Amino acid sequence: MVSRLRVLMAAAMLVLALPCRSECGKLVLSADPDYQPLHWYDGAQFRGASIVLATRILDDLQVPYEVRYLGPWKRVLASAAAGEIDMVATLKRLPERERYLSYIPTAAFPNPVAIFIDRQQGFVYHHWRDLKDKRGGVAMGNRFGAQFDRFAEEHLKLHEAGTVDSNFRKLALGRIDYLITGLLTGETWLAQHGLSDRFMAVRPFISNEKNYFAFVKGSPCARHAEAFDARLRELVKTDVNLRILHAQLTQLDIKLDSGALSNR
Repeated sequence: MVSRLRVLMAAAMLVLALPCRSECGKLVLSADPDYQPLHWYDGAQFRGASIVLATRILDDLQVPYEVRYLGPWKRVLASAAAGEIDMVATLKRLPERERYLSYIPTAAFPNPVAIFIDRQQGFVYHHWRDLKDKRGGVAMGNRFGAQFDRFAEEHLKLHEAGTVDSNFRKLALGRIDYLITGLLTGETWLAQHGLSDRFMAVRPFISNEKNYFAFVKGSPCARHAEAFDARLRELVKTDVNLRILHAQLTQLDIKLDSGALSNR
């Protein structure tokens, strides 16, 4: 009897310790801290186009929010899966993520994924199969679309490293032959380190998939999803999202060809 009472008391204490999720008092938003120019953590706060666009929409809807730094990208996804946050800004749509995320229908940003190579050690690339005998690098937790991810799992040798920075350093040392990352993220790193003449993105891109906002399934704040999407759709229709993105690129002194980014 005493043992059963202790179990009941422990269960009751656990329930009391859990955060109340019956109402959306304040929406908690997080993102990948290492994915410039869409979103990154500068050591004090989150910055980037995804954050600017998300907070603009939440302000328009008069939804209270907190932009919270949680650590590496894998931890952000784990926190979303555990229901510890309410929204993620922004990411690709993948089947394994849809178990715990409900994506906003309207795409927030174009996010082409590219292969970056060392110009001094380059190789001919026309198709994914040209990567089969090469060593590739990716940042931990990054995915690039269901079709390519399946191909990579079956045919490619990909080594995970913590960040884009560590992957470029491995590429410079010849420890990998190429790295895969978002075109915008790779170009931002190269511009910041003055290495655009050393490394380059090759075409065709791995994918031209978009990035989306996503609410955490079961979050009481998901009741704002329809209104959030309606406001986002209005902003995308008038290219406000692209203007926000280009403003971030200008601040970072990134120049891309005009065909790289489009809402269509």
